[in-house]
Amino acid sequence: MPVDASLAASRAREVKLLVLDVDGVMTDGGLYIDAQGGIAKRFNVHDGLGIKAAQAVGLDVAVISGLDSPAVAARMAELDIAEYHPGHLRKVAVLEGILKRQGLGPQQAAYLGDDWVDAGPMELVGLPMAVADAQPEILDLALWVSRRGGGQGAVREAVRFILATQGRLEAAYQWFLG
Repeated sequence: MPVDASLAASRAREVKLLVLDVDGVMTDGGLYIDAQGGIAKRFNVHDGLGIKAAQAVGLDVAVISGLDSPAVAARMAELDIAEYHPGHLRKVAVLEGILKRQGLGPQQAAYLGDDWVDAGPMELVGLPMAVADAQPEILDLALWVSRRGGGQGAVREAVRFILATQGRLEAAYQWFLG
């Protein structure tokens, strides 16, 4: 599916839930592994503030990750993301569960992904989104593509797009100032 700005904007108006992948979306996809096998990850603070601003104006955020990492769990707790689901390479059933719990239809969700594990959820939601450096197949599924790569502010860009389309970006900015 090629990027279609007017269709993406139309679909963004209906979004009540933004679902994110972690590795390659919230991070640059790199893994820092220490001598004991511990894994550290780098997150972008602009993305984190965007998530908090989205939550403040009523845009819910959920995260489904293929890997299970204590570093990611700590970041999700810090961001108050209650719907955090680690260790799922097959994500559609998890996403369907989130939608059911929140009483939402698929058209009310956006999904931001970067790799093959994200294809299923992207095909389910109303607004499939991809980071700029996503795999070609994922870019083909996206109605909206960020200018920035994963871990480089792409999440913040997606949040800004959704909130601006819904007329809530100024409210999010005022929340921060307030």
